[in-house]
Amino acid sequence: MNRRLSMLVGLVLAGCTMSAPPPPPAPPAPKATIGAWGIDLDNMDRAVKPGDDFFAYVNGNWVKKAEIPPDRSNTGSFQDLQILSEQRMRAIVNDLEAGPYDRLSPEERKLRDFYDAFMDEKQIEERGLAPVEADLAIIAALKTRRDVARIMGSVRMGTYCIFDSAIGIDDKNPNAYSVELYASGLGMPNRDYYLLDDKGLVAARTAYKAYLVQMLTLSGARNAEARAAAVFALETRIAGAHWKNEDRRDRDKTYNPMSAAKLKALAPAFPWDAYFAEAGIPLDNGNRQVIVAEKSAFPKLAMIFAATPVSVWRDYLTIHYLHTYSSFLPKRFDDADFAFFGTVIGGRTQQYERETRGVRLLDRLLGEALGKLYVARYFPPEAKAKAEVLVSNLLKAYEADIATLDWMSEATKQKALEKMRLFKARIGYPDKWRDYSDYVVTRNELIGDVQRGRLFEWNRDLKRLYGPVDKSEWGMTPPTINAYYSASLNFITFPAAILQPPFFDPNADDAVNYGGIGAVIAHEISHGFDDQGSKYDGTGALANWWTADDRRNFEARAAMLVRQYDSYEPLPGDFIRGKATLGENIADVAGLSIALKAYHISLAGKPAPVLGGFTGDQRFFMSLAQVWRTKFRESDLRNRIHTDFHSPGPYRVLGMTRNIDAWYDAFGVKPGDKYYLPPEERVRLW
Repeated sequence: MNRRLSMLVGLVLAGCTMSAPPPPPAPPAPKATIGAWGIDLDNMDRAVKPGDDFFAYVNGNWVKKAEIPPDRSNTGSFQDLQILSEQRMRAIVNDLEAGPYDRLSPEERKLRDFYDAFMDEKQIEERGLAPVEADLAIIAALKTRRDVARIMGSVRMGTYCIFDSAIGIDDKNPNAYSVELYASGLGMPNRDYYLLDDKGLVAARTAYKAYLVQMLTLSGARNAEARAAAVFALETRIAGAHWKNEDRRDRDKTYNPMSAAKLKALAPAFPWDAYFAEAGIPLDNGNRQVIVAEKSAFPKLAMIFAATPVSVWRDYLTIHYLHTYSSFLPKRFDDADFAFFGTVIGGRTQQYERETRGVRLLDRLLGEALGKLYVARYFPPEAKAKAEVLVSNLLKAYEADIATLDWMSEATKQKALEKMRLFKARIGYPDKWRDYSDYVVTRNELIGDVQRGRLFEWNRDLKRLYGPVDKSEWGMTPPTINAYYSASLNFITFPAAILQPPFFDPNADDAVNYGGIGAVIAHEISHGFDDQGSKYDGTGALANWWTADDRRNFEARAAMLVRQYDSYEPLPGDFIRGKATLGENIADVAGLSIALKAYHISLAGKPAPVLGGFTGDQRFFMSLAQVWRTKFRESDLRNRIHTDFHSPGPYRVLGMTRNIDAWYDAFGVKPGDKYYLPPEERVRLW
């Protein structure tokens, strides 16, 4: 008998005469980061009926005790993760600072040198305006409107222009890049700040006029008040030509392809040749196609340009140049800029710490170099794998949902299913990192580093203008607390930093994850089927795939949602713009419905456990409300109402839940409750 067999026989025989020892206790299940299973029950206000204010029911005690940090415009789940992401970026940079310089990679040296240049406040103060004197002299020497248009096209200088240009993907040919042009030129957030008589907006206008005077004075200008008044009058005329938000987001209205020659005929009063030449955009003898967004605004803006004296344009460009570079100039410029944009517009009473501002700058201009280090340290592979399973279940839920729609014909359903099957998801970080070899960073040239960063990104775009679309490119960096859907590429992108509690926790209850990150992922998927995303087919082309009757049915339901959101009043007399926020509201309601279906799919026919006295569906909806907990400063909330295409967080929760039948069942919401909607008034799209 061999040794292994004799040992086995001995154990078997011993088992016949002795009782087996008890099995070791099972290891404790991993605990969720928030609460026992993912919801902080102490934040609830159980005195509030869920049907009267579901946001307050889940978050009421949090709202009562939450304090907005002085350097923030709001606080809540997104802001908490933003602060955590900043702390992590700072830890990475601190390690780069602590190690030997000669052991750093070329990219790491760029990160360290750029950060050190920004942190060297002593050098910034000693140099004063010297790093920008040459640019300011160029602006001061402008003599003709052609000169003005040329400087407006300067990517390096980053000057403001009444038009903005970008290299994007052609909406009707997603395999090709296009030159895109937009109406621009405003110093305040948008046209409403110049044209509406809301008390808060009037106060902002008054403060902005003082800011214009201050910036001209700091530049050394004489007679600053009169000159600032002329700049404000100019911007007010520009605002009058701008489109409203609801029109600016309409993909049919904003897709206006034309040759450069036809653009010149559309808006002949603007020196387009000088503008494009400075930006480096080839016009191909006038044959270059450009995509004009707010088409009717372009002739008006060109006429405003031609009617404005060059002296006013010089002052306009000087002010906005100093605004662009205020963070990199002596403290008097930085403080003046923050006093208006940070405090008047954002409500913040103090700047971010210098170190935080430094890593945010790196994230903006060297984002994938920093993001590569972020992922290696903070994003384990298992988090990506679990998120991909969530996405898979969400896509299954969407396909199942489309097949059962009673308002859509079979022909349109097949097109919708085809689009869904072509859909892709990108999780965490890009497969191919950006190459920064051509980006020169010099330790003692902060302004130069910023300008070279602008040129680096712009030249990357210009070089591929004639080539195929790079479908691997990401529009967000890994430390970003956000996500997006690309209609032209038919995919969603979820950076690593958002895939953590309260949005996503591998150790939390499944209902919590589906109500959190599941609803957010489903929201982004749903953008492919909102009022604008639904105009694109599965290949990413702007092309109609709907029957006329189906489109009318869809738009009738969307109009119901517009009316609902038009009735929400976050500030006295200041209502949500239902048309401007429609795409996000559709994605919210549809995404929540799909996420709930996906959660039920994940149960595989088994009943959901009851945890803490709450059912699975209750925990799902509570997680949604926890994710969107937000508390705003008044000026920030006002800015969002007038400029943001998203509804404020509390109204996203209220607007979503009241349109989902399962929410009524889960919490016993009845007629008479404030947010009760009769079944026939609930919007059901997907």
